[in-house]
Amino acid sequence: MATAKTQDLTSMMKDMMGAFPVDTKAMEEAFKSQTTLAEKLSAVSIDAAKQSTDLSAKWMSDTLAKMTEMTKAKAEPADYAKAMTDFASASAESAAEHMAAYAEIAKKVQTETMELMLAAGKDMTEDMTAAAKKATEEMTSAAKKAATAK
Repeated sequence: MATAKTQDLTSMMKDMMGAFPVDTKAMEEAFKSQTTLAEKLSAVSIDAAKQSTDLSAKWMSDTLAKMTEMTKAKAEPADYAKAMTDFASASAESAAEHMAAYAEIAKKVQTETMELMLAAGKDMTEDMTAAAKKATEEMTSAAKKAATAK
């Protein structure tokens, strides 16, 4: 029975990976860019959530104050109808104001997000161009070395 010699795959992989140098600095920079973008987007989201929460709390507080006035005992039956009409009118006006405020929050989030994404896209394009240029130079250098070694 013939014994076949087993190839050393570890050595082969090591040689192959050595022939294709990897720029870990570029990977680190890409990771830093992504985490910075995520941090900025999170800040925008958290700020919007805080503003929305504050607005909701204010709206609820205003509504409860108006309800308190509506639920007080009245001397005349017509006063109950007037109180309910006043409450409904004030609630509708308040809803319009608060919905406009929510729209402003959403508009601000959209604007800030677009600005961040455009800036990130520009940065990523510059990083990718630099990395591609460096990789091309390294591959050309490796190819020249391989050609002269033969």
